Amino acid sequence: MQNVNLTHHFLIAMPAMADPHFARTLTYICEHNDQGALGIVVNRPTEMNLHALLEQVSIPLARDEFKSVPVHFGGPVQVDRGFVLHTPLGQWQSTLAVSSEIGLTTSKDILQAVARGEGPGKMLITLGYAGWAPGQLEHELAQNAWLTVQARPEVIFDLPAEERLPAAMSLLGIDFSTLSDQAGHG
Repeated sequence: MQNVNLTHHFLIAMPAMADPHFARTLTYICEHNDQGALGIVVNRPTEMNLHALLEQVSIPLARDEFKSVPVHFGGPVQVDRGFVLHTPLGQWQSTLAVSSEIGLTTSKDILQAVARGEGPGKMLITLGYAGWAPGQLEHELAQNAWLTVQARPEVIFDLPAEERLPAAMSLLGIDFSTLSDQAGHG
């Protein structure tokens, strides 16, 4: 399990996942290296919408359609901080380039651009992220806590939240409902 790089992969929580933060989640890995891993849960919308978030950070609003844009639970770390997963990459003050087309931005300038109607073409806004210490994700993979599959941007950006986990499972050719919570070590 050494030297695995899961950047731009999905983590699919196995049915036996006991941690309530991650049960039945699909997590997109934005960075994975010898310092650990950082991911964003992409299938957990919250009660908050983008309109309310922009009001909280004092960004003036001129558009009402933001009331229908959900803010997601991105993970249990820094839940008071906003993260914007987006495509295209663009030129923002603080962006981690995950791939040639997807970025994770934490600077306020992207939200200001969104409020003006000048934001990225597609985005997923979260509060919080998922983080793993060095070797922790590899250990969890060895314990069969997650399935992994190469990520596809359309699963994140083009599907409703409730369809993202089944869509990622289908990339593996698996129906989530048929998964057992028992590990299969033969």
